[in-house]
Amino acid sequence: MKHVYLDNAATTPLRKEVIANIHQALCDCYGNPSSSHAFGRAAKTGIEQARKGIAAQLNAQPGEIIFTSGGTEADNMILRCAVRDRGVTTLITTKIEHHAVLHTAEALAEEYGISLKYIPLDKDGNPDLGALEEALASDDSSKLVSLMHVNNEIGNLLDLEAVGALCRKYNALFHSDTVQSIGHFPWDLEKIPVDFLTAAAHKFHGPKGIGFAYVRKNSGLKPLIVGGAQERGFRAGTEPYHNIVGLKTAFEKAYEHLESEREYVSGLKLHFIKRITEALPGVAFNGLSGDMDRSTYTLVNVRLPFDPAKSQLLLFHLDLKGVACSKGSACQSGSDAGSHVLQQILNPEDLKQPSLRFSFSHYNTLEEVDYAVDVLEEFAQS
Repeated sequence: MKHVYLDNAATTPLRKEVIANIHQALCDCYGNPSSSHAFGRAAKTGIEQARKGIAAQLNAQPGEIIFTSGGTEADNMILRCAVRDRGVTTLITTKIEHHAVLHTAEALAEEYGISLKYIPLDKDGNPDLGALEEALASDDSSKLVSLMHVNNEIGNLLDLEAVGALCRKYNALFHSDTVQSIGHFPWDLEKIPVDFLTAAAHKFHGPKGIGFAYVRKNSGLKPLIVGGAQERGFRAGTEPYHNIVGLKTAFEKAYEHLESEREYVSGLKLHFIKRITEALPGVAFNGLSGDMDRSTYTLVNVRLPFDPAKSQLLLFHLDLKGVACSKGSACQSGSDAGSHVLQQILNPEDLKQPSLRFSFSHYNTLEEVDYAVDVLEEFAQS
């Protein structure tokens, strides 16, 4: 049986260089970064080198990069601290954000009594920027806008510059969950008007359990996790040096090979779209995931013309054939609630048909894409 991994939006395989550098860090640099002796200083130096390298690639300041356990912690930290420390009383978002944002926003509304405003979406899942401006202009409350750059289920790309310009116009803070896009797109944070970003290493071939938040200088945020003085006093807890080394390596390799890997992965996506359209007449693409210009090159979300009664066996069939994909984000696996993203943009009839997310990396091949489509075609004919 073949083993074809097409669920890279959930997590990615580690690069060999990442594994090698993590192993070396575990063996040779085990000092506590807060210790003053040579063992600790070596680890601390490595952490600061990683911070500087990431900041340089993003055109940010090293002090604006804060290492976290991943994207969920970073999202929680930014939203919670903005409400607590900046007096945010209105949080503006959409109903198709990652649950790290949605559930945090709901919790903040309950705990602090802040107002939640959800921007309406068009049929493709794009936020209405006119409605966003109306919400920003509606009153003088202190506002935070939280909109993700790349939707993790349907791949839509947000115009960060346009949203950021609106936020600056109305003196609102702007946070974007960029977990699906850092490591896959170039950045210049001197030019992009955003206050906060989040990243997770395992989305760009690094280890799980490590990520970072970008917090623009003079943001006014205070620590969420208190204790020691790690992360320049912003995030207490002994830093996992080996994971930071893995993050640094994966980040550097992602940008070293960005153009060539983007071209290659875009080719895989385009080939998948062509093959599945030919093999399964009536297939549709959710959101803008079938549009190569307006969605990320790393994923596609397809709505399949299968009998709804039969489709309950679809993921089981794919798994038996060795094909890994997803019916939504990995965070929802095991839940019968279905995709909260698709529920917002599809009509009831379309929701009855099965939808799957296929996501690609440079480790995939055209042969694997063909095999996955063949398995779907086989299921349709069974």
